Amino acid sequence: MRRGMLAGLLAGLLAGLFAFFVGEPFVDQAVHLEEAAGGGAHEEAVFDRPTQKVGLFFATGFSGIAIGGMFGLAFAYFRGRLDPERDWNRSLSLAAAVFAGAVLVPFLKYPANPPTVGDPATIGPRTAAYFTMVALSLLAVLAAWYASRTLRERGTSLPVRHVAVGAGLAVAVAGLFLGLPAAAEPGRFPSGLLWDFRLSSLGTQVVFWTGLGVVFGSLCERANRKQPLRC
Repeated sequence: MRRGMLAGLLAGLLAGLFAFFVGEPFVDQAVHLEEAAGGGAHEEAVFDRPTQKVGLFFATGFSGIAIGGMFGLAFAYFRGRLDPERDWNRSLSLAAAVFAGAVLVPFLKYPANPPTVGDPATIGPRTAAYFTMVALSLLAVLAAWYASRTLRERGTSLPVRHVAVGAGLAVAVAGLFLGLPAAAEPGRFPSGLLWDFRLSSLGTQVVFWTGLGVVFGSLCERANRKQPLRC
C-alpha cells in the first residue's frame, strides 16, 4: 500500500504537469467564451484562475495518493492470480485494465466537457450516470478477466479464449452504451476547442495510469531484488 501511495503521488504530479501545460490553456479559452457569452456578467468564482492552476497539483497529487493506495491493495490481491511472472508486467497489466474500465470505456460514452458545456440543473443526474458507467464498466472488465482465467484453467486455446472474452466484453459495453442516458449536448460550443479539451483530459489520465503502473512496477522490482517481500 505504501508503494502504491508513493507511486500514485509521483504519477499524480506528472499528470498535473501534463494537465497544466496541455489542458489548462483550453480551460482558459472555455472560461473566456463563458465570460463573453455572459456579456461580462458572470458568477464570481470562489478561487481565481491562478489559484486554481496551483491547486491543480494539490488535487492531482492527493488524489494520486488515494488511488495509488487502492491500486496497491488491488495489486496485493491479484498478484498471484495474474498471468505475467514479474511484478513489472503485473503492475502494467493491472494499470491498463483499470484504465480501460475506469477511464477509457466511460470516456467513449461520456467524454469530458469544459465547465461551460451542459445545463447546471442536470449536473446531479449526469454525475450519477457517469459514476454508474465507471462502476459497471469496471465490473465488465473484472468479469472478462475472470472468464479468461476460467477458460485458461480449463485448457481452452489462446485464440478461442481471446475471441470469446473479447466478444463478451464488447456485448457488455454495448449494453452499457444503450442502457445508460445519453451524454449532454455541447450546444454551440466550438467543436475544435471541445475536442481539444476532451483529448487533453484523456491524455492526463493516460499519463497518470501509465506513470502509476511504471513507478509501482519499478518499486516492486527494486524491492524484489533486495528481498522477496510482498507488494
